Amino acid sequence: MQLASAIFGTATERPALLVVHGLFGSQRNWSSIAKRLALLREVVTVDLRNHGQSPRSPVHDYPAMAADLAETIAGHGGPMDVLGHSMGGKAAMTLALTRPELVRRLVVADIAPVAYDHDQMRYVDAMRGVDLARITRRGEADAALAGAVPEAAVRAFLLQSLVVEDGRAEWRINLDTLAAEMPKILDFPATDARFDGATLFLTGAASAYVKPAYRARVLALFPAAEHHALAGAGHWLHADAPNAFVAAVERFLDRD
Repeated sequence: MQLASAIFGTATERPALLVVHGLFGSQRNWSSIAKRLALLREVVTVDLRNHGQSPRSPVHDYPAMAADLAETIAGHGGPMDVLGHSMGGKAAMTLALTRPELVRRLVVADIAPVAYDHDQMRYVDAMRGVDLARITRRGEADAALAGAVPEAAVRAFLLQSLVVEDGRAEWRINLDTLAAEMPKILDFPATDARFDGATLFLTGAASAYVKPAYRARVLALFPAAEHHALAGAGHWLHADAPNAFVAAVERFLDRD
């Protein structure tokens, strides 16, 4: 599947970097980080399938997402560094495990190669519960979401995928497929493969997504993995600590 993408910066002697967003996100969520990283290298951002401006599909599992990323990298001319956050981190890990020749260095942001039991359906239900026929501006959608999603920061994140044009509102997320495929999104494919390339698991120190108990599984699949936690950051670590996030990514990608 050909994904919608954007390119920041220009090609340099450094490898290009592919940035992959998480569930309910889009490349738009990463534009400010991409612009900063693009000062030193070319950066490509994508909308994953069923998100943003990329095509819709009834399939939303990690082998399919990894295949989409492989197509993007091949179309760009060859191996790239890859950075993925949350669901995008799982897609990036699956890519590295199945097509290691396409990945030079891998950055996995606040996710592990394990199944999770937290339920993201409340956000799907909340977005489905907004009567789009009554929405003419973003503020009305924010008010409609507030009962089910009291956290203002989470509402702001979700609303980045709402488009209001000419008095008509629509979600640029395939909510029906994401609901149907949610068990696969929370899971991680069983595999005996391993990626021997340089890998950084970059986490938020205040996040519970990457627990010490997951370390053995991480090292079984990514034996060269190293871990770095960003102080004061939660799951959306790139938004909570953008300066520290960019610095950590650049140090890792540019290290000999």
